[in-house]
Amino acid sequence: MHHISDDVCIFLKHSLKYFVCGSSGLPNVPEFIGVMVFDGIQTGYCDSSNKTLKPQLDWAKKILQTNPEQLEWYTQKCFEDQPNVFRGHIFRWKQRFNQSGGVHVIQRISGCEWDENTDSVNGVLKYGYNGEGFLEFDMKTLTWIALKPEADMIKLKWDADRSRIIKNKDFLTKICAEWLKMYVDNGKRSLHRTVLPSVSLLQKTPSSPVSCYAAGFYLDKAVMFWRKDGDEIHDGVEKGDILPNDDGTFQIIVDLNVSSVKPEDWWRYECVFQFLSGENIIDPSDMTVPIIPAVVVFVLIIIAAAGFAVYKKKKGERFRSNSAKLSYIISVLLSILKMVILNLCKRVGLCFFFSFREATYIM
Repeated sequence: MHHISDDVCIFLKHSLKYFVCGSSGLPNVPEFIGVMVFDGIQTGYCDSSNKTLKPQLDWAKKILQTNPEQLEWYTQKCFEDQPNVFRGHIFRWKQRFNQSGGVHVIQRISGCEWDENTDSVNGVLKYGYNGEGFLEFDMKTLTWIALKPEADMIKLKWDADRSRIIKNKDFLTKICAEWLKMYVDNGKRSLHRTVLPSVSLLQKTPSSPVSCYAAGFYLDKAVMFWRKDGDEIHDGVEKGDILPNDDGTFQIIVDLNVSSVKPEDWWRYECVFQFLSGENIIDPSDMTVPIIPAVVVFVLIIIAAAGFAVYKKKKGERFRSNSAKLSYIISVLLSILKMVILNLCKRVGLCFFFSFREATYIM
């Protein structure tokens, strides 16, 4: 029986981050790319090659439609102001470091975090250059910290620009916080959706690890683990990170090594999904999840490999078999398979549903 706790704690802390990247020397890559991330979910995107803002959630689109000043701000930052700023940074930093051609990348993270309990706001502003930390803004002293010796001169120059310092502080602690609270208010329906995930068990062969896969939940404050006889176990367990999906939901996968587990002992094991509220969202004793037959996985691998070979042949390229390339292809195929197997199962109408406490066969 599925149940949802009445006192689920949801997102006491919120964040709004802007990830920006400016580059030179990279063919077929936009010189400027900007991504907005709200509470760990990619919410908007823009780049210099496509002059169109791309809000990726319905409530974010509505905000831009009803707040023309925000639409104007994002448009100006994405397509006018920031591309020129980053282009200038790259030009000057290359000169300062006596660099000429080649690939050069500047990354920036800016934004704020808001604690609902204390109403406190913390700002963040960091720069990276060519893959390494470069400069960081100290919100307490309102000065820049040079993370590399090469950044010392830039730090001194930026510290002397007091008007820019004040603008940074105002944006990080006021404007960003105001927008973040607006986004929280408008995104509550999605943020507070304690929808139970679809939880599935996937196994390649009878001796390979069993992957417990949960997808479609709307909160990234969750855990998933394996239990034996009611107690959480760690030996033979490999946990993955919670990852975002394109539709704003999340997914997680946890593997259990069952090579030493006897079939008659399977009933003692449970895969448990839990929101961080202190309460089980899914009752493990009644959780029924699909096991995908190994033959389906192998058939899909063969089909995918054959398709890859045909594609290479049509392109007139030679496929050189070596262990590194084969390993990479298999890993990619397996990662894709885990995402599509459930849809395939539903489409063909043949699934094995298995619970460690009860099993049924569905046609």
